[in-house]
Amino acid sequence: MSTENIITIGEAELEVMKVIWKSKDAISSAQICKAVSDHGWKRTTVTTFLARLVEKGALSAEKIGKSMYYTPIITAKQYKKAQVKSLLKNVFDGSAQDLVASLFEEKALSDNDIAELKAIFEKKE
Repeated sequence: MSTENIITIGEAELEVMKVIWKSKDAISSAQICKAVSDHGWKRTTVTTFLARLVEKGALSAEKIGKSMYYTPIITAKQYKKAQVKSLLKNVFDGSAQDLVASLFEEKALSDNDIAELKAIFEKKE
């Protein structure tokens, strides 16, 4: 899926997607409910999130026996890349420099983060 056409995933839906992305195989709705149980969501709430994610094209669903199993259509990497592109475009007017400057100003980068970024920049040169 192109990062230009990435779907919008809400915060709660993203928590469900994180569970699904961690699974190496298709995962049942029961397993997903168990994995997000600390949020206090009812099974019907999780089922609604799953239905929305299928409708948006983020997941595929397959009924096996009496259970529904879900598989991601978009990867976590694709989603993250699209979100960063959107953030750059919509918040920072396309300026990666302004984004990074903002992270420095907010002290959101640790010394380790800075060292890793330097290594990435050096590798690109």
